[in-house]
Amino acid sequence: MEKPCTFLVHFDKGSPSMASEIKAELESGDGPTKANAMRRAISLLLNGESLPHLFITVVRYVQSCDDHAVQKLLLLYLETVDKRDAATGKALPEMILICQNLRNSLQSPNEYIRGVTLRFLCRLTEPELLEPLVPSVLANLEHRHHFVRRHALSAVSAIYSLQHGDQLIPDAPDLVERALASEQDPAARRNAFLMLLAAGQDRAVAYLFSNADRVAEWPDLLQMAAVDLIRKVCRSKGRADKGSAAVVYECAGALVSLSSAPTAVRAAANTYCQLLSSQSDNNVKLIILDRLHELRSSHREVMVDMVMDVLRALASPNVDVRRKVLDLVLDLLTPKNVEEVVLYLKKEVVKTQAAEVEKGGEYRQMLVQAIHNCAKKYPEVAALVVHLLMDFLGDPNVAAALDVVLFVREIIETNPKLRVSMIQRLIDIFYQIRASRVCSCAALWILGEYSLSLSEVESATSTIKQCLGDLPFYTVSEEGETTDSSKPSQPVVNSVTVSSRRPAVLADGTYATQSAATETAISAPASALGSLASSQNLRSLILSGDFFLAAVVACNLTKLVLRLAEIQPAKVEVNKASTEALLIMVSILQLGQSSYLPHPIDNDSYDRIVLCVRLLCNTGDDVRKIWLQSCRQSFVNVLAEKQFRETEEMKAKAQISYAQPDDLIDFYHLKSRKGMSQLELEDAVQDDLKAATGQFTKDADDTNKLNRILQLTGFSDPVYAEAFVTVHHYDIVLDVTVINRTKETLQNLCLELATMGFLKLVDRPQNYTLAPESSKQIQANIKVSSTETGVIFGNIVYETSNVMERSVVVLNDIHIDIMDYISPATCTDVAFRNMWAEFEWENKVAMNTVIQDEKEFLNHIIKSTNMKYLTPPSVLDGECGFLAANLYAKSVFGEDALVNLSVEKQADGKLSGYIRIRSKTQGIALSLGDKITLKQKGGNS
Repeated sequence: MEKPCTFLVHFDKGSPSMASEIKAELESGDGPTKANAMRRAISLLLNGESLPHLFITVVRYVQSCDDHAVQKLLLLYLETVDKRDAATGKALPEMILICQNLRNSLQSPNEYIRGVTLRFLCRLTEPELLEPLVPSVLANLEHRHHFVRRHALSAVSAIYSLQHGDQLIPDAPDLVERALASEQDPAARRNAFLMLLAAGQDRAVAYLFSNADRVAEWPDLLQMAAVDLIRKVCRSKGRADKGSAAVVYECAGALVSLSSAPTAVRAAANTYCQLLSSQSDNNVKLIILDRLHELRSSHREVMVDMVMDVLRALASPNVDVRRKVLDLVLDLLTPKNVEEVVLYLKKEVVKTQAAEVEKGGEYRQMLVQAIHNCAKKYPEVAALVVHLLMDFLGDPNVAAALDVVLFVREIIETNPKLRVSMIQRLIDIFYQIRASRVCSCAALWILGEYSLSLSEVESATSTIKQCLGDLPFYTVSEEGETTDSSKPSQPVVNSVTVSSRRPAVLADGTYATQSAATETAISAPASALGSLASSQNLRSLILSGDFFLAAVVACNLTKLVLRLAEIQPAKVEVNKASTEALLIMVSILQLGQSSYLPHPIDNDSYDRIVLCVRLLCNTGDDVRKIWLQSCRQSFVNVLAEKQFRETEEMKAKAQISYAQPDDLIDFYHLKSRKGMSQLELEDAVQDDLKAATGQFTKDADDTNKLNRILQLTGFSDPVYAEAFVTVHHYDIVLDVTVINRTKETLQNLCLELATMGFLKLVDRPQNYTLAPESSKQIQANIKVSSTETGVIFGNIVYETSNVMERSVVVLNDIHIDIMDYISPATCTDVAFRNMWAEFEWENKVAMNTVIQDEKEFLNHIIKSTNMKYLTPPSVLDGECGFLAANLYAKSVFGEDALVNLSVEKQADGKLSGYIRIRSKTQGIALSLGDKITLKQKGGNS
């Protein structure tokens, strides 16, 4: 509909009515005939007909009709007809003719006519027509019949809500408030209350407070209006703004601690989400997110519905807040909300392209990783974002681009339907990739492995050649100046002489001095140099000395040529492609062995390129199978292993402890519900479920507690002391038990402690008086500022009545183990490599062990250092005499501990190698190295 309408009527287009017929029936017909004509006229108006000459007929012959049905249809006709001039926007002059009839209807002795007329005025928006009718409308507020009063209140509310309604009825809130005080009809009271809610919210709140004791006696219509008022007041003004945000936060926490009912938990979660959006302090946001994480662990089904509310916190520019939000959302993914979450993250990725976004590259990397995790859990959503993310392969932030290309590499294997479009998209944007790691790690590999059709192979090969540019990579002029062949001084065909620096080996094995060899380098026109330079990303990277990338280029060109040989029937084309690939590889080798670059090609890259050259010169079926099938199968196995590990971790997290067989179980349906509210019923059910699943039981182990008790003095000392050590995240609590073993009273007994390392004593020592053979519990708090091995030492000083001097009992040292602060953790291979390259502190420990099995030694180190093995277990299959593994752990302070274990088995059966530890701080590297040195021998050491 082009214009708004308040009602619709079915219209049978098969039998259209003529305006002349309707006009004739209105002029000469009786009541039923006029009603039928009015129905057809209204249907024509609703379906686009204008009927301009019918209005005067209606005014003359319909207004005077006493039939109630005709009068009701007259109001519908007036509601439908255009009442404004399309040119000026003002009310039509002829509309003034109906005002007297409406005034008469508002004063009619029939209550029905008054009511339907008032209801019609609720949908009338022309102030020129409403102004003369306002006194008659207000007079109906005191009518004796509730049907009239009900619609009069609605009409007053509708008129007051117009743009200039407060000028038509300036005292409307006062009039409605007085009418509400004396009204008894439920519907009329509801209409009056809703009018106060819309026009004067404070008046509605005051009325609700004044009648709070009688709300339970109100009719249901008015109670629902009161609930609507409460909801609107809370949403518009905000509970956090009405009072203290701290009070609201504490109320939400108390609600969760007092009740496990879903209604209570949902209310607390809503409060936390509102505080998350309204508070600007990042520390407050982090604290609230911690509370939401706790709710997720115990009430996941409630938190799943709050995912989109939590996602709104990504508007915060703080990186820590964003990371915590994404971690929480990823834990709440379900098949129902994953698509909505991914689309929201997709919008956030697009926003990061704006230059004004703070830390856009880092934020984009976090979003890419989150989308990657979503696609791993639910592969069907990958199609929504993969093409958008591929636009960021050329991102200046190398970490973000690398995350994108790893995501693309995994999706292209797990989603076969997207392969063709993804390969084409990758070919189109390949020239934009400027990072060597992005090119070498995945982009080239993807083109080599998944270009399967003839057109894809040819396009991929052509793209790589274009990015490499013209050959050779450098030229040597006669004067000995070395230049890049792609940037000639003149845009013409140059014939250059390349002097050989090495003797040539002839066919008979003798040496000959090769003075010169002439090669022709075709140079591009000068006008095309700019475009070529922008697209030759591989060439610029190789000329910067990146020969690992050059070896990757050679390997993937070899794969493309081998696949071309299988799908291309024309052998001439295959031979041509093979020759061009060989020329590129030889040119790379020539560049690597020349003096054009400051560093020559490394041996690994040289051997790899030479292998590709030999393979193209002499291809066997076994080698072809290895290159075209085994490589991808290895990648499939890696993905399967990764998926298996993630599945096992999820199963381990999902395991819950159950109650004992003889524990009491209450059946909810057999309980008495008398006197219990709905919230109490839900709370009782949740408590029963928690009792049945063992969630009320604590995880504390008495054996572990006994292991943490340290003896500080000897049994023969006059004062015996022992300490129970509790290690929290940022502090250590010592509960020291002091026993007076003498028959005398010990006065001014003081526990004096000192620390060494990154430990600091918080409390000052106090003096105590200890009766004979009595004991005292003394608590000492020690602050920890770094993950490092520390020592706590001290003594107990006391006085007796017999000895004038103070006595001293020296305490045994308490060694704080680094193992109390670090815990096993996981991270991606990319993150591990980035941290390994970034961290500056390294501790290299030489192996010295009696263990002779590599795997046994690895397990021993893992057990001794409390770290996690990042390398997949399938890598350990087989016996080769070598072992290289990465271990990772995280401290309670957020510090990362990286360990690389490289082991080689010697001929005599002993193990040799090094254990390298890297961290951001010196303390954790040194302390972990000392721990490994102490524990690496094995056995009982």
